Amino acid sequence: VQLQASGGGLVQAGGSLRLSCAASGSTFSSYTMGWFRQAPGQEREFVAAINWISVRTYYADSVKGRFTISRDNDKNTVYLQMNSLKPEDTAVYYCAANGTPYSNDYLYPAYGYWGQGTQVTVSS
Repeated sequence: VQLQASGGGLVQAGGSLRLSCAASGSTFSSYTMGWFRQAPGQEREFVAAINWISVRTYYADSVKGRFTISRDNDKNTVYLQMNSLKPEDTAVYYCAANGTPYSNDYLYPAYGYWGQGTQVTVSS
């Protein structure tokens, strides 16, 4: 599985962005997908995930109520809608695919495929 993230940019606090992650291959619908982020000098942290059958979503407490993860299996794409952005959301955002088809595991060690990252900068 190859992943290509896009949609990052510079936005003012309170604004919105939508990240997209396009996946190659016909097995996209079999994978739980996640978004992570990494700010300078900090460890990569979990942001959100959606399981392979799209019935469950998971969010970090810091983004709950502001971010929404979704997927379109026909387009092999997962999205992260980010609203009410804050300066502390500034980071490089990565999409990832679980390394095991049909697994619902959404925590960090489960991801076997990673995109290249897209920069999100929120100005105050």
